[in-house]
Amino acid sequence: MWRRLAGLGLVFTAATAALWLLSVRLNAGQEGRPLRFPSDLEELRELAEALRDYERQHRGAALALFCAAYLYKQSFAIPGSSLLVPPRGPNRAGPGATAIPLQNVLAGALFGPWTGLVLCSVLTSVGATLCYLLSHAFGKQFIVHYFPDKVAVLQKKVEENRSCLFFFLLFLRLFPMTPNWFLNLSAPILNIPMSQFFFSVLIGLTPYNFICVQTGAILSQITSLDAIFSWDTLLKLLAMAVAALIPGTLIKKYSTRHLKLDEDKHTQLVNGKKSL
Repeated sequence: MWRRLAGLGLVFTAATAALWLLSVRLNAGQEGRPLRFPSDLEELRELAEALRDYERQHRGAALALFCAAYLYKQSFAIPGSSLLVPPRGPNRAGPGATAIPLQNVLAGALFGPWTGLVLCSVLTSVGATLCYLLSHAFGKQFIVHYFPDKVAVLQKKVEENRSCLFFFLLFLRLFPMTPNWFLNLSAPILNIPMSQFFFSVLIGLTPYNFICVQTGAILSQITSLDAIFSWDTLLKLLAMAVAALIPGTLIKKYSTRHLKLDEDKHTQLVNGKKSL
């Protein structure tokens, strides 16, 4: 077990060093402006503009840093920073604030809605697959040791739906009764084929990525949080929500006919609402 832990530490250290070198190179082209994760709309706009300015002078470097940071966070199941959109006021992020993943929002603000969507969908799938491989190589014993009941619940549901496994995986991504990070880590233990795992992430998380990226594209173009509640912005957000609901509705109908689900019990156990 300790050899596996040491191996994972070595991989993590190497990946961290590579990401740090990329960020140092990018910081060197920013005229002393430090790069940091944004926590509000203004910081998001400033970071997106800084990266656009840098990309004009150094093509590919900003894209390389974005991809590297995205894969780093996905591969090691690192909880992502979130952009807090407060319900009122420019700097209020208390109860009622909506949290959306930084990397997806930034993709929309930096690369536009459609390029950003393609990037996020591909990077999410590749990053989740790297997490799958790291778990397979180094983490299986740790996952079983620390989350035995959660693994047991998922194992039972996977075996019950083995005949239509791909659609079951799509269901889990579209209706995340199981956190995505835990599904990524536990997939090798559940004997989920890597090809089915990859495409279930690619397809299943596209609606979610679509909403986040489109939100980033909208937020980067407005000048104040009050503008979020304009009719134009609200109609765009409504159209996004409707479009994102279509795949989920189709999978939901299929699941009620073909999948064996006990959603309430499954949700309580996997999300830790019962004792582990």
